[in-house]
Amino acid sequence: MPKIIVVGGGWSGCAAALSAAKAGAEVLLLERTDMLLGTGLVGGIFRNNGRYTAAEESIAMGGGDFFTAMDQNSRHECINFPGHKHASLYDVSKMEPIIKNILKSYGVCIKTKTRVNHIVKYARNLKSVIIDGGDELEADVFVDATGTAGPMGNCLEYGNGCSMCILRCPSFGPRVSICHKAGVNEFFGHKADGSIGAMSGSCKINKDSLSDEVREELDREGVVILKVPEKIKRTSSLNKKACSQYALPEFADNLILLDTGHAKLMTSYFPIEDLRTIKGLEKARYEDPYAGGIGNSVRYLGIAPSNHCLLVNGLENVFCAGEKSAILVGHTEAIITGLLAGNNAVRCALDMKYLELPRTVAVGDFIAFVHEKMLETDGLKLRYTFSGSVYFERMQVSGLYSVNDLEIKARIKENNLTDIYNTCLV
Repeated sequence: MPKIIVVGGGWSGCAAALSAAKAGAEVLLLERTDMLLGTGLVGGIFRNNGRYTAAEESIAMGGGDFFTAMDQNSRHECINFPGHKHASLYDVSKMEPIIKNILKSYGVCIKTKTRVNHIVKYARNLKSVIIDGGDELEADVFVDATGTAGPMGNCLEYGNGCSMCILRCPSFGPRVSICHKAGVNEFFGHKADGSIGAMSGSCKINKDSLSDEVREELDREGVVILKVPEKIKRTSSLNKKACSQYALPEFADNLILLDTGHAKLMTSYFPIEDLRTIKGLEKARYEDPYAGGIGNSVRYLGIAPSNHCLLVNGLENVFCAGEKSAILVGHTEAIITGLLAGNNAVRCALDMKYLELPRTVAVGDFIAFVHEKMLETDGLKLRYTFSGSVYFERMQVSGLYSVNDLEIKARIKENNLTDIYNTCLV
């Protein structure tokens, strides 16, 4: 049985572990913190705009376990807010143990509080990873899903300082890229002004700190839009966001709150003294990050070059997923890359032909398009997501965007991809 090690337990790493296990491998998932899902612990938005299409394509391909779990754990379905239609919001406070149980049901071995800090490499192949404490863990193939956020020094240099975000580098140690350790020349994403990285796109407010009126509306509708007084508008912060699909004028003119268990505030940061001048937020308190009035985590600081099968350039048995694989935004985007990386990791171990998703399906076109755009200088300043900005525009023009489940299933069938992630390869 092939042995696969996935490093990083965010959405992409979890999806890679799931996909590899369903393909017949023995899978070990390593996560440096004490919980899975990474930024998914404070995320919650899915099925908005083109993410609906990507989710349904993945379900038709046999990779729908996580999307089904999110659907079953949704607090709100089919809500609209500026620039976004038919969004669902999963409950961030309940999602992590659900995903952990799904992985365990497929036999994935999960080791949390396990930080990789070195690798052993022979020529173009990784032999093993070495974790804190010195233990060496061997595998046939590896998936790097370590992300691109942190460590603290990067947040200090490229952001507004460490704000003790959900990634908790001070508690569990900084992110370590196994691709970088293997000698891969990683690259950075850029902000619109050319500076490096981007701030995460939202903060979380404790719902109990909202006024009764705002909290009740949020629980009932899933979204609350509050007008921002002219004197405290912060339009300059829009260009610093990782989530450019939310860098719209409406997000500068208004505070947009979404109900994901917490009150998700759709801005990278907002001074608490200004926040509390808005009616209904007089007692507001940040839940994540605690220093949400001055900053958030900085991302896109370590992307591995890879091909459309997500095999890392220069290595023969390392694949990448999530933000490690591209300047992408969102849980859906992380999951679709994880599913592909995990499946191809098993194919690599079995010396099989790799799966490259065709551009006639949205998930395949997305991966290929983003890789191509990142070769352009200006392409490193863009953010790529099914839910907005340049790629959602492309989806609509090309006819890849659909909310018709039967049409999406037919598209997957026409490309001979039905249940491909449910097929045991061993």
